[in-house]
Amino acid sequence: MRSLNIGATGMLAQQLNVEVISNNIANMNTTGFKRQRAEFQDLLYQNLRRVGAASSDAGTIVPTGVQLGLGVKSAAIYRLSGQGNILQTENPLDLAVNGRGLMMVELPNGETAYTRAGSLQLSPDGDIVTADGYVVQPGITVPEDAQAITINESGEVYVDLDGQTAPQRVGQLELANFANEAGLDAIGNNLLLETAASGAATVATPGSAGFGRIIQGALETSNVNVVAEITNLITAQRAYEMNSKVIESSDEMMRSVTQLR
Repeated sequence: MRSLNIGATGMLAQQLNVEVISNNIANMNTTGFKRQRAEFQDLLYQNLRRVGAASSDAGTIVPTGVQLGLGVKSAAIYRLSGQGNILQTENPLDLAVNGRGLMMVELPNGETAYTRAGSLQLSPDGDIVTADGYVVQPGITVPEDAQAITINESGEVYVDLDGQTAPQRVGQLELANFANEAGLDAIGNNLLLETAASGAATVATPGSAGFGRIIQGALETSNVNVVAEITNLITAQRAYEMNSKVIESSDEMMRSVTQLR
């Protein structure tokens, strides 16, 4: 019976759906995390009576036909890049991006990765780095004798030096935008890589047209809505149960056939 395989595809689809939802819930406290959504497509259809086929010698045609769907398949897991809440931390090296744009990070292999997680720190050499020690691009070094660090909305980095009245500018942070941000490749550790699907990065200073602004002393929380995720989880669970019921009913029908004498 086709219904056995159709029900199985439904169960596999909802299993993937639950896994995506569970990852969203697990990362509800991950800085800069963007929630994901599973997308599905119907499978091929079997034409038992093709629509539009001739039904008589007089030229009449079949108006609807008989098409039997063969189930569902996973099409994509889409990353939703909506703005998360801004959480004030008062840490001068915590940066939140209010609007579009990702900070650029140089990986140990020389590649450039992108992130919304702005919990930055200083390396032993005074470089501004991520929690994993990757240098934020373009590289900015804070002098050892700096008394305070100020980063304005445009990404300009200033330091107060002992004995100097005016702040000294030590660098300029930049942001990157992509035509299709959902096409970036997530590699973990809050990092994303450019792909052919995302398009090439457009780099500009914060506050430029189409780019967000930097908020110092704050972090962007994940954009996971816990209530919505729990609702989606219940819906996925019920859909899984209904597909399993289809398989159970098909099994009962096959048992009835085998018991015929």
